[in-house]
Amino acid sequence: MKISRPAIMKLSEMICGNEAFNHFPYRSSSQLTKFFIDNDLDFVQDGSTRHSWVQDVLNKLNDQSSEHENLPNRDLIKVIISLVNPDYFLFDEKLDHKKAVEDVNKALKSSKIILKEKADGQYLLTTLTGQFISTGISEIEAIQQITFTPSVFKIPKKPTNSKLISVMMPFSPAYRGTYEAIKRVADHMELECLRADDIWENSTIIQDIFDLIFCSRIVIVDFSERNPNVMYETGIAHTLGKIVIPITQSFNDIPSDLVHHRALKYLPNDEGYRNLSNELYKRIKTIIEEK
Repeated sequence: MKISRPAIMKLSEMICGNEAFNHFPYRSSSQLTKFFIDNDLDFVQDGSTRHSWVQDVLNKLNDQSSEHENLPNRDLIKVIISLVNPDYFLFDEKLDHKKAVEDVNKALKSSKIILKEKADGQYLLTTLTGQFISTGISEIEAIQQITFTPSVFKIPKKPTNSKLISVMMPFSPAYRGTYEAIKRVADHMELECLRADDIWENSTIIQDIFDLIFCSRIVIVDFSERNPNVMYETGIAHTLGKIVIPITQSFNDIPSDLVHHRALKYLPNDEGYRNLSNELYKRIKTIIEEK
């Protein structure tokens, strides 16, 4: 999609920090060049009027093909998000980051897109009505995410907890040792580890499970005994874009649709639990280092 012409004109003024938008950082000709270079865009100010030059650059970006029918192309997305980078608004009391975000969104409204703040204080671009399923995506990857409006679950008003591991397994005393092996790893790595029976925040347990998965970065699922609830919860985790670590006491318990995912096999005894802890530690450590 392409952004409307009036929006391009206003965004150009904002990038320049002209009088109408003086709560944005003012950028000289050389600073404008640096702004685009910092976004990996090879545009050099040619000596023409600052606003006209920026507008020409944005029009060129706006004319590029997009990978998503409801969002502009990647380069223009980077520029828009960079425009409200909180780092640009430091150490100058005349600047107003909150008002800057509001102005960008007013300009984008006619194109039915909007900036949304992430849990880490950074921003991504989405449609006015869209909500990203994945809670672990970058602002560029965001343009390829599916939007959804679930009717079975309520979307929790809580951010993703990068230190939270949720565990999906049968509610049976036979799995106490498995859960303790997982918690041992989480405690050692100073991470939080929860099962649905550790919390009670909603009137239905399935909503608690959904909330737990939604807020986790990593979901460990135990396919042992082909528990149907675990299969259902695994589907939720995959749909929400979570990192799923499958474990099982038998590879025969993994459904054919999921057998292509690598799983950790363990034995339900002291040595097996120790081995499980060791293998989980290595896998989780790799995930954390990839962050």
